[in-house]
Amino acid sequence: MRRREFIRMSVGGSVSASLALPRQLRAQANVQTRRVGVLIARAESDPEGSRQAAALERGLGDLGWSRGRNLQLDIRWQASDPAKRLALVRELVDLRPDALVVNSTAYLLLARRATSTVPIVFVAIADPVAQGFVQSLARPGGMLTGFGAEEPSMGAKWMELLKEIAPDVESVTVVFNPDTAPFPRMFLPPIQAVRSAASLEVTEAPVHDEPELERAIETAGARSRPGLIFLPDSFLASRVETVVRSVAKQKLPAVYSVASFPQAGGLVALGIERVDIFFRAAAYVDRILKGEKPSDLAVQMPSKFELVLNLKTARSLGLTVPPAVLARADEVIE
Repeated sequence: MRRREFIRMSVGGSVSASLALPRQLRAQANVQTRRVGVLIARAESDPEGSRQAAALERGLGDLGWSRGRNLQLDIRWQASDPAKRLALVRELVDLRPDALVVNSTAYLLLARRATSTVPIVFVAIADPVAQGFVQSLARPGGMLTGFGAEEPSMGAKWMELLKEIAPDVESVTVVFNPDTAPFPRMFLPPIQAVRSAASLEVTEAPVHDEPELERAIETAGARSRPGLIFLPDSFLASRVETVVRSVAKQKLPAVYSVASFPQAGGLVALGIERVDIFFRAAAYVDRILKGEKPSDLAVQMPSKFELVLNLKTARSLGLTVPPAVLARADEVIE
């Protein structure tokens, strides 16, 4: 190759590269960053809450949204004080997000009151039609859509599971916080139906704080051949260690709706796989950010359930877990 041709090619290549670089920078500058606010009904230190947040972000990443490039993700966590919860909701709304992802009925009630213009994707909300959040599952209407939680029939499944694992139980106490699980009584008719068939006594135990929670568990322990069912509730889910410790002190068989309880030493949990729902919620956020309306996105109900059993706890209670329950379990903790 002649020296002049080499110089011409080298100069030409340099010019082309220099021209291409501004175009790349302009393209990066034109990437629009969208803002999504997230309210998760778990403490920031809660490993389950961390998994839920990570699942949402992973789902968004799979759809092309990533922090630092085209996404600003603002996450707020569980607050036990109602005034603090309201402040967190208002804080997110004031940031003018393009969408909100809201977990728990308590947060969703506040978010709906705080804004009528920001699209909301709710996650793991019990019976959103009966609670008045949407008009119907197929046609939500308004600015809300998302993913439901356990249906009322789960009440019967929890009661049946308790009877399978602890067949001698005669008295069942159902625990929930009406402030953070304001629609818990939908589970009671199915529970009562099983009670009638099995000749069990069922007692409701609404609690509002930790002292009431511990007293309810102590009172349950004083009943004849007692057992416990803890309903889905962000108050209870944020106090896993407290609940498990109090139940263990009374040596009671208990059924939960969230896997973190048996993972922390509780007996057994049957419920929806909430991490999976956060992952699936990313698809609705993506569609809304791309221009679709929440009213056009049908509410989806859970498709994955998990049964988690702690065999060590069962043995400590003198219980023999039936083979049928072991065969159904998704996770067995030795």
